[in-house]
Amino acid sequence: MRNRIPVGLVLMLSVVFIGFGDQILPPEIGRYSFQARSTIDQLLVNAFPTWQPKTNPHRRTEEAVRDVNKARD
Repeated sequence: MRNRIPVGLVLMLSVVFIGFGDQILPPEIGRYSFQARSTIDQLLVNAFPTWQPKTNPHRRTEEAVRDVNKARD
């Protein structure tokens, strides 16, 4: 029989290493955890660039407020 790799256990240990390795492990090994977490963080931040709408979504509301204020004066 073939030995199966416990994927869930490997995944869980990877998440724990990346998430908490620099706090739990000695500094010589923990810095790799910090580097991995920083790299993943930058990858996710850069994957979703800041979105700027091409139109002003509040334009109609601002115009309506201006019209009401003009009517009061």
